[in-house]
Amino acid sequence: MRLLNGFKPYLLLCVLLCPGVLSGCVPGKHRDSVTDHQLIQRDKDMILSSAPAITIQTPAAKISGQMPLAQLSELSVEKAVLLALHNNRDLKVRQQAPVIAGTFEQLERGHFDPELFVATEYFKERANETSRSSGEQFSVLGDEVTTEAGLRQRLPTGTTIEAGLSQGRSISNRAPEQQTARLGLSVTQSLLRGFGPAVNLASVRQAELDTLASIDELRGFSEALLADTEIAYWNYVLAKEEIVIFETSLDIARKQREEIELRIDVGILPEIEVAAARAEEALRVQALINARSLLEERRLRLLRFINPRTEERLDQPLTAISDPRLASEPINDLKDRLQLAEQSRPDLNEARLRLEQRRLETVVSRNGLLPRLDFFIALGKTGFADAFSDSFREMDGNTYDLSAGLSLNYLLGNRTAKAQVLAAHATRQQALDAIANLKQIVHLDVHLAVNEVERSRLQIDASRATRTFQEQTLAAENERFDVGTSTALLVAQAQRDLLQTQINEIEAIVNYRIALVRLYLSEGSLLDRRGIRIAMGGLTEKLW
Repeated sequence: MRLLNGFKPYLLLCVLLCPGVLSGCVPGKHRDSVTDHQLIQRDKDMILSSAPAITIQTPAAKISGQMPLAQLSELSVEKAVLLALHNNRDLKVRQQAPVIAGTFEQLERGHFDPELFVATEYFKERANETSRSSGEQFSVLGDEVTTEAGLRQRLPTGTTIEAGLSQGRSISNRAPEQQTARLGLSVTQSLLRGFGPAVNLASVRQAELDTLASIDELRGFSEALLADTEIAYWNYVLAKEEIVIFETSLDIARKQREEIELRIDVGILPEIEVAAARAEEALRVQALINARSLLEERRLRLLRFINPRTEERLDQPLTAISDPRLASEPINDLKDRLQLAEQSRPDLNEARLRLEQRRLETVVSRNGLLPRLDFFIALGKTGFADAFSDSFREMDGNTYDLSAGLSLNYLLGNRTAKAQVLAAHATRQQALDAIANLKQIVHLDVHLAVNEVERSRLQIDASRATRTFQEQTLAAENERFDVGTSTALLVAQAQRDLLQTQINEIEAIVNYRIALVRLYLSEGSLLDRRGIRIAMGGLTEKLW
């Protein structure tokens, strides 16, 4: 009890340090009985069970695993987006980046984990010595065994604490057996270089920022994928609408040609009038061939976004059911949209995180200019006896050792640290300039996107009016042709003009849809407007 009462500070330190160390002391399996395949599978299971999961959550479901295509007989734009988030291979690859970045946080924090150390040493001696009294040589035989165990931990304050217990046995023909036990505690504190949490935790904070930056990078890619999928969907819808228009115009051109041929047969029109009608019909056939080819191309591109196995399902039919037509309103909140873009754009947020990393780098590099000045103190209690157990009981005696002092190290010139400071400041200034430049680009993107939305919105009404007037023009030309005051060529030209205005009208409607998607993308708000979140390790980060 006297021994325990005299060493309460040592025991308290051991109690504080031991749980963090002993938690990792788990007996391992016998490797000889495990095959390489089993080891690989075990490591894989461990990684899958311990790694923080990166998931993308949608209003319909939480993305986890692969969604089969099943039947796409009716494909809405919402379903296309959901399938892209489920199945796109590029996204699956990039989802692992934040998980990998998160492991570097643990690597940096691991530098402050307690360390358990155990060492044993055996020394055997056989030598000759000369006696001082007789001057004769005699043989010396001896052996020593020393065992030491303890805990060592580095703290974010720049402090290193070590507590150890050692025991030694010495047997020699010169002296009786002696058992020595020692309990020691040492503390080393950095006073200049390496002092304080701001420097020692900089690498941990940088790793955390790197993880957040990788999430912003994933957000940016997810938004781009979502925008590409929606644009591919509306382009596919546009191709379908154009085919309907071309098929209708071909039917009209064919009927027009048949009517002219009938009038020629009865002698109302001369033979030369049929040439224009036949040419117009041939042009409609050419346009329809191109439209069907374009539809197939856009089907394949859309399938690439939503199907992870396009090489196996390239013949998958797609039927788009979402209507591109919607009410259009003018944009009167440009200032708010610019502010939203500054807050929400993933690339801008990532750049800000990189800037904070550069600032931490300057903190570390400036600290490197300081000399190394450490204060150390070591205290020990030792017990001597001729038996193992007695050596520990004798530790409560008046034997002790104490050492304290200062240690100074300084590199003359210290050119490495000075170069690191210069590089850190230059890199930070570069990051500041990059952010200022990126803000200008973000503002330009939003202005251009708003301008395109307004252009597309106004084109909808203008193209509709043009199409209406062109229908009246064609009707008037048909009436003149019926009474013999016009020609088949003029009728064909009027039909061709109407066809172009019909194409222009549906293009304006679809372009307005696409312009809105690109506006939301330039704002960084597309994922939020679609109700999509990114979650990591059970913590959900809502996207602006």
